[in-house]
Amino acid sequence: MSAAEADIRREGRVGRITVNRPKALNAITHDIVRAVSEALPAWAADDDIAMLVIDAVGEKAFCAGGDLMEIYRAGVAGDFEPARAFWRDEYRMNAALFRFPKPVASFLHGFTMGGGVGLGCHGSHRVVGDTSQIAMPETSIGLVPDVGGSLLLARAPGRLGEYLATTARRMGPGDAIHAGFADYYLPEARWEALKAELAETGDWEALDRAAEPPPESPLAAMQPQIDRHFAGDTLGDILRALRAEGGDFAEESLQRMERNAPLAMAAAVETVHRMRGAAATIERALGLEHRYTWRAIAQGDFLEGIRAMIVDKDRTPRWTHTPDAVPLAAVAQMLMPLGEAALDLGGRT
Repeated sequence: MSAAEADIRREGRVGRITVNRPKALNAITHDIVRAVSEALPAWAADDDIAMLVIDAVGEKAFCAGGDLMEIYRAGVAGDFEPARAFWRDEYRMNAALFRFPKPVASFLHGFTMGGGVGLGCHGSHRVVGDTSQIAMPETSIGLVPDVGGSLLLARAPGRLGEYLATTARRMGPGDAIHAGFADYYLPEARWEALKAELAETGDWEALDRAAEPPPESPLAAMQPQIDRHFAGDTLGDILRALRAEGGDFAEESLQRMERNAPLAMAAAVETVHRMRGAAATIERALGLEHRYTWRAIAQGDFLEGIRAMIVDKDRTPRWTHTPDAVPLAAVAQMLMPLGEAALDLGGRT
């Protein structure tokens, strides 16, 4: 891995992961995934490492998602393996972070989206500040919320999971804490001193002592409307509920959803529903998400979404379905078990 992409090191009592691609909004690459995955087992076994600290350089983003251009170029050429290998390894890293046996503190400034959520939001001590903007925007490029995001969404209060998955709305610090994507609010001017204290002492309780009351959450105020409109069994049910009532909330929600891939939104609703309940695990979430992404590179709307949003930037994707005409069979087909291609997470299910 290029030293410019990430700085993975030991610093005092902590293992440090610092993403260093600020010009690319710290988008995560396959090389970063491999390097983090290699470091985690060694740090888990090292008694001198008390905890992990994950952060990023630059002012704009902790990590705005995965770096998708290489897999896009391969995909349009008919080579689907680079995408599948990237997602397979990334999901294994997500599971390892979720299951890491020591505290994991992440400092989520600026944009934390998609793959950034997978890197920073599975830890035990997730810190946000005033610039934090957290989102799962995958439906805008024809994917479902992945990297374990379906589990986070399913655990969010009420029907907030369905709302965030289908609208791709960004969450500020108060919203992120309300939705369960973060734990602590602390003004960013104090972050470096706190990181230095953690490195010196390994005392993760310093995070509890430093935290301040978070800003108010607009989503918390909207929760009754979200729960009323996003409680349907399918995407169609949600759309009908929004159109029937009208009003500012419904109109804004519909405008957000109009930008996104209908098949992906319908499958996102289904994945969130499947991930509710006591039996939900990170392994089950990643395995279900992997079914969709494994297929999406060869079918569905992923390549078209990348073309419209990132390559040509015309923002006029030609989706395979309209919002009101997504067959249930199409959703079921994208989420069917993969057989021998199923995600292998080392025996956990």
